Amino acid sequence: MINNRIARLRLNMKAQNFDAFIIPSSDPHNSEYFASHWQFREWISGFTGSAGIVFITQDHAGLSTDSRYFLQAETELASSEVVLHKQEIPHQPQIIPWLKKHLPEGATVGIDPRLFTINQVNAFEKSLGEQNIKLGTSTDIIDLTWEDRPALPEDKIFELPIKYAGQSRADKISAIQQAMQKQKVQSHLISTLDDIAWIFNIRGYDVECNPVAIAYAVIEPSRALLFIDSKKVPTGLAEIFATENIALRPYHSIDTYLSEIKGSDKILLSPAHTNAYLYKIIKPNHIQKGKTISTLLKAQKNETEVSNIHQAMLKDGVALTKLYRWLEHTLKERSVPETEVATQLIEFRKGQGEYYGESFSAIVGYKGNGAIVHYRAKEETCAAIQSEGILLLDSGGQYHCGTTDITRTTALGPATPEQKKNYTLVLKGHIAVATLRFPYGTRGNQIDLLARKALWEHGLNYGHGTGHGVGFFLNVHEGPQSISGVNNGKAANVFEPGMFTSNEPGFYKTNEYGIRIENLVLCVEDQQNEYGRFLRFETMTLFPIDTTLIDFSLLTKEEVDWLNAYHQKVQALLVPLLTEDEKAWMIEKCRPI
Repeated sequence: MINNRIARLRLNMKAQNFDAFIIPSSDPHNSEYFASHWQFREWISGFTGSAGIVFITQDHAGLSTDSRYFLQAETELASSEVVLHKQEIPHQPQIIPWLKKHLPEGATVGIDPRLFTINQVNAFEKSLGEQNIKLGTSTDIIDLTWEDRPALPEDKIFELPIKYAGQSRADKISAIQQAMQKQKVQSHLISTLDDIAWIFNIRGYDVECNPVAIAYAVIEPSRALLFIDSKKVPTGLAEIFATENIALRPYHSIDTYLSEIKGSDKILLSPAHTNAYLYKIIKPNHIQKGKTISTLLKAQKNETEVSNIHQAMLKDGVALTKLYRWLEHTLKERSVPETEVATQLIEFRKGQGEYYGESFSAIVGYKGNGAIVHYRAKEETCAAIQSEGILLLDSGGQYHCGTTDITRTTALGPATPEQKKNYTLVLKGHIAVATLRFPYGTRGNQIDLLARKALWEHGLNYGHGTGHGVGFFLNVHEGPQSISGVNNGKAANVFEPGMFTSNEPGFYKTNEYGIRIENLVLCVEDQQNEYGRFLRFETMTLFPIDTTLIDFSLLTKEEVDWLNAYHQKVQALLVPLLTEDEKAWMIEKCRPI
C-alpha cells in the first residue's frame, strides 16, 4: 500500500518537473502535532512518530528522524521501500546533504510552501543553490496524491474563563499592542495555534491532545482579527468578541488580508513560525521580521495559572495513585497489556474532574519497549506486563486547571545491579536540575549538562533533551525555553520566572529497558544579592519516585535529603485526598530512605 502511494506521488512529481519532494511533519501553523488533514507524511510513509521528514526521488524514498524513533521507524518501515536515515544530531535532518549528493545540477526539489517556515525555506534555497539545485513549490500536489484526504475539523471552540486564565483577552491584546508600538509596526501576524488560543482565551478540539483550534490572528493598533471558520465559533462567543472589538474573518481569507496591506504599513511576523506561502503573499516592503510577541508572555505563567497548576498536580497525583495500585493488584492475578494501562489511566484522570483529555498519548513501555523513547503501544502488538522487569510510564493530562506530564520508571520485580546503577545515575541528574540555583540570564544548554554529568562519568548518555516548556491547559511542548544541548548560544532563551518546564533525564538500553524520571518544575525567584539576581526551580509534580531501584551507595547525603523532602511533600499533599487503603500505600511509597 505504501509503495503504491509513493508511486502515485512520483507521477505527480514528474508532471510538475520535481526531481525530489520533501514532506515534513507539520501544518501551515508550524505545529508539532496537527489535524489529520495535514498528516501526509504519515500517510505516504507509514511512520507514525511525531518527528521526521520524508523525501522522495524517482528511485529512492527516505525517512530522516532522530534517535527517539529509530526502533519504531525500523519496525514501521519494514514492509515498504522507505529507508530510515538516522539523524546523528536531534532536530538536524540530513536530507539536504543527501539530495545535494544524489541529484544532478539543475534538478528541482519540490515542497508545499505552507508546510515550511520562512527560515527553513531560506536555508534550503541557500544550501541547494550551492549545487545549482532549485527549490520548487506546489500547493496542490498533496491533494492530487492523497485519496480520501480528511477534511479540516469543524468542532466548535469554547471560552476559557478568567478563573483559569487569570488575564482577560483585552489585557493580553493590549500588552501585544504596546509591544507593537515600541517596534513601530501597524499589525502583527500570529500563526501558531497555541499563541492564538492563549491570546483569545479560547480552546478547541482540532488537534489530538492539544486543546487548540485552527486559525490565524492579526493584532492591529485598535482591534484584533481572528481568521477562523465561522462554524467553529458559538453564537454567544461571537457576540462577545464583537463587543470586545475582535473581528471574525473566514480562515482562508488571511491570504486576501495579507495581500492588501497598503502604504507604508509594516506587519510583524516570525520567520521561525510563519509559513513561506503566506510570506510570499506579502509585499516585501511591508514585512518586519521578529519574534511572536505572545510567545514569551504566554510562557511566563501568572499567579492564577500557577495556583491552578497546583490543583492539576493534585488531581494527577490521585489518578496515578489509583492507577499504580490497580496495576499492582491486577498483576497478582494476571498479566496486563500495555494498552490497558493507558486506558485505565484515562479513566482515573477523568474521575478527578475538570478533565479534557490526555496531553499526549501515554507511553507505556514494558521491558524493551521502554527503550523506545516515544513508544506507543498497539493492541495487536503490545507487550503483556508481568510481575517482573521494569515499566516506564510517561503520561499527561489536560485539565481546565492545567497541563501535566510525568514519567515514572518502576521495578515490577527484582532489579539487576546494572539497572539500579543506571536508574540512580538518572535520578542524580534529575536532582541536580531540581536543586539548581542559577543567576538570571542562564540558558537551557547550561543546565542540560548537569542532568547528564553522572551518566557521562560512566560513559553513558541519552539522545533527547532534558526539558521542554509546558503550556497552561495548552500544548504539552511549548517554547521558547528548553533544557537541551542543542539550544545553545544567543538563540536560546534565558529562563524567566513563571516558566513551566519538564525535568526528564533518562537512559535506554535497546531491547532491554528504558529509564526516565520526569517532574514538571516552575522557575521562581530565589534571591537578590551583590552577586546578582538568582532563580531556582520549584518541583510541581506530586507522585512518589520508585526507591526500590536505587543504588544507595551512589547517592550523596544532599541527594538523599532532597528525595526524602520531596516524598514528605508528596505525602502531605496527597494523603488527605486518598481513601484509607490508598493512604497506606502512599505512606509506604514515600517512606524515608
